[in-house]
Amino acid sequence: MDFDFNLILVPVTLLFFIVWLLDKLVLKQRATKGRDNENFIITWAYDFWPVLAVVLVLRSFIIEPFNIPSDSMVPTLETGDFILVNKYDYGVRLPIINKKVIDVGEPERGDVIVFRYPPQPTISYIKRVIGLPGDHIVYDHGQLSINGQKVAKVPTQFSRPKDIQDTPTSIYHKETIGKHTFTMRELEGVNIARQAPFINYIDNGKYSTEDGLYWEVTVPKGHYFAMGDNRDQSADSRFWGFVPEENLTGRAFYIWMHKEPGFKIPSFNRNGTID
Repeated sequence: MDFDFNLILVPVTLLFFIVWLLDKLVLKQRATKGRDNENFIITWAYDFWPVLAVVLVLRSFIIEPFNIPSDSMVPTLETGDFILVNKYDYGVRLPIINKKVIDVGEPERGDVIVFRYPPQPTISYIKRVIGLPGDHIVYDHGQLSINGQKVAKVPTQFSRPKDIQDTPTSIYHKETIGKHTFTMRELEGVNIARQAPFINYIDNGKYSTEDGLYWEVTVPKGHYFAMGDNRDQSADSRFWGFVPEENLTGRAFYIWMHKEPGFKIPSFNRNGTID
């Protein structure tokens, strides 16, 4: 998810609106010459700018589609999933600059969020909110705790699609964070936390032991701590730090289509809400 379509949509919509307005107030080709004799740019402006304006409003303030390019959220989201993101839940923001103009709400623990990747804001990332501002998060040999409360974690069986390799051996658990219950995946004997720069090398209060089996952080005001459901194959807050509030894009809430790479026909067998 590394391209913001609004970078094209906003200037094109604005250009067609200016042409339309110029004709309405100054040129008046539509009024004097009619559709068949006016400049083609004038025709395009009348035909396209209202449609583009509606699309812009929907994408910028209500719902925006995204495509999942990696397995970092497996098994909740697979590579090739097409999802819908609620842009309204976390506040109304201006397109491109992402500045919040109306405060509607904030993320809740367990929400799956889309946000601008802090080290490179032109790229969009998707992860799950583990910690809210002020939360104290502890990971102790496989057990996650938030503000002293252990996150419910129950072993479960899960079958990956047969065309996806499941090695090293996958371990699946049901976790409950906030009002969300979801399946989390770990890889036996991997534990990528031992290689995560943020929790290992940044002075964030108290950080990881050398083996990465114990670490803790406190989330600062105006920030969030996010992790992928595919815990041992996710570059997340453990690697690059907290997600600033101003980087939020919206809440992922629905899978509407899935398409495998290459010349494959899209399928709708994964359609459904995102836990």
